[in-house]
Amino acid sequence: MLGGRAVQHREPQGYESDKFLSYFKPCIIPMEGGFASGFRKPEEDKFETRLYICKGKRAIRVKEVPFARSSLNHDDVFILDTEKKIYQFNGANSNIQERAKALEVIQHLKDKYHEGVCDVAIVDDGKLQAESDSGEFWVVFGGFAPIGKKALSDDDVILETTPTKLYSVNNGKLTLEDTVLTKSILENTKCFLLDCGSELYVWVGRVTQVDDRKAASVAVEEFIVKQNRPKTTRVTQVIQGYEDHTFKSKFDSWPVTNAAGASGEDGRGKVAALLKKKGDVKGASKNSPAVNEEIPPLLEGGGKLEVWCVDGSAKTALPKEDLGKFHSGDCYIVLYTYHSGDKREEFYLTYWIGKNSILEDQHTALQITNTIWNSMKGRPILGRIYEGKEPPQFIALFQPMVILKGGISCGYKNSVQEKGLPDETYPGTGVALVRINGTSIHNNKTLQVDAVSTSLSSTNCFVLQSGNSMFIWIGNTSSYEQQQWAAKIAEFLKPGVAVKHCKEGTESSSFWSALGGKQDYSNKNATQDVVREPHLYTFSFRNGKLEVTEVYNFSQDDLLTEDVMVLDTHAEVFVWMGQCVDTKEKQMAFEIGEKYIEHAVTFEGLASDVPLYKVSEGNEPCFFRTYFSWDSTRSLIHGNSFQKKLSLMFGMRSEVSYIFFSLEVFALLFMEKILGNVKPISVW
Repeated sequence: MLGGRAVQHREPQGYESDKFLSYFKPCIIPMEGGFASGFRKPEEDKFETRLYICKGKRAIRVKEVPFARSSLNHDDVFILDTEKKIYQFNGANSNIQERAKALEVIQHLKDKYHEGVCDVAIVDDGKLQAESDSGEFWVVFGGFAPIGKKALSDDDVILETTPTKLYSVNNGKLTLEDTVLTKSILENTKCFLLDCGSELYVWVGRVTQVDDRKAASVAVEEFIVKQNRPKTTRVTQVIQGYEDHTFKSKFDSWPVTNAAGASGEDGRGKVAALLKKKGDVKGASKNSPAVNEEIPPLLEGGGKLEVWCVDGSAKTALPKEDLGKFHSGDCYIVLYTYHSGDKREEFYLTYWIGKNSILEDQHTALQITNTIWNSMKGRPILGRIYEGKEPPQFIALFQPMVILKGGISCGYKNSVQEKGLPDETYPGTGVALVRINGTSIHNNKTLQVDAVSTSLSSTNCFVLQSGNSMFIWIGNTSSYEQQQWAAKIAEFLKPGVAVKHCKEGTESSSFWSALGGKQDYSNKNATQDVVREPHLYTFSFRNGKLEVTEVYNFSQDDLLTEDVMVLDTHAEVFVWMGQCVDTKEKQMAFEIGEKYIEHAVTFEGLASDVPLYKVSEGNEPCFFRTYFSWDSTRSLIHGNSFQKKLSLMFGMRSEVSYIFFSLEVFALLFMEKILGNVKPISVW
């Protein structure tokens, strides 16, 4: 049914992978019993007090434990579900983020077993408040007694990620491949076992025989027994050509081909592209390309736009009439100040790197931009943009945006002179050819190309400057929008000059003379980028190497205020920084992003010049928020993950001004007075 493309996972109860759990939010709670049948009669509904232990920062694992005081410890988070009230017991050494996720479980229990009406109490281990409710929690257990130390169980055993080993499967026997792990080792006629310690992968070549696949499955089961691995070890089977990111990242190199890259998204990208194309073509003529009417989220208009050209160790502000002119030999800093829909002042700060700019100017651009970002206390979104990879939000700021040859900085001038190269800087007079790209506010970037006839294309419009003469050349399959935009570009480059229009096939001799004579040129459309789904990652460094872990089926809840995360949309990369992240780590955000891009270039075919942004919690722009079902009120609440979740789940909003002295003060002052039915309890 799935054409043999599906990745197969074995998920043991209680040891499910984060990916599996992400499909069942907020949690899975295994229950005793089964469905009613002729052999089994269901018992009458009767509420039973239950005690659960909760583990996990994002994908939380919930397990029922014996309802006894001895089940409690100082290291974990527990939920006691009674008929009238739900208690959350936070062990003194428990993780803040696990406490936050446990609140989601409480909400789930409240909705499912209490019809949404139930008191909730937070019990903090190790602290005591003198109030009548302070002993209520322990009364349920038959009275207070000291909590013992945590006893290790199978649930606490974490398999280490050992150095990866690859075995080939030959006639049901495993043979160690003692060599550097590269994609080329994997033969399409064989099966292989990839041993990562905590997880096993069975790789199946496309043309392997059925008997070989069965033998590989048996060999893996025998391997688990011989290696004394837990029976709960996760095993994942992948088919050649449909390997996921985690599998590929185990290898030292994994060259990405166009075919592999397209298949990696399980075909969903292709479907999306086809549907989009079908919608665009409807109603369009055969001779005119479809206009993509889908406009991505753009920044609010009417703001203040400032642009500086980097020159040596300084920056020079561009005059208003030159805003939108970029030279390939220069670097620029752009600051856009605007007001969002909620009237809040926001900032978009980027630096643009021309293809022919010198390294010194690139480094200076980064330093100056960082200085501006720090002086504004990290409020702006900070971006790095390479020529040719400008995102829609950047292009839309400039109406029009034209990328010209050469440069105006001293660094560029000195560089071409030292190398003995001609200075191609756009002239006020002379010959220049400009290609019109795009048809909408977010993609109408214009580029100066070589002034020869082979640069022409039937699918575009061009502006040709020849001395004081200006021509607009209209390709036979160009759009009406392109033709209108060409007139605007001509006026932008040479205000007030009369423009001559010529359609393809009706050119004058003076037109061809300016281009050095008529030659053959292209009539094909430019290739479109493959549509891909966004991915959210956490990361860590192991022996100096970046390791990323994907957060599946992500939502805004996965952006934890104590973390730094990477959002890869394939069109841009965001490094998101929570409010509680250390200042030094925030300063390293771009380095983290660059490390990730290096990683993704190797294993996912990501472009090395993809736009890179760093975003601070509470200052997320619209084009970041669009990948989430966004609730803006969340970013206005201060505190750690648990405090934020506590505020959101029980109705307290950020317009109430408060200070977190401790959990008890927070709870007493607000939960009891504002919520009434939610009371904090502290114990010792």
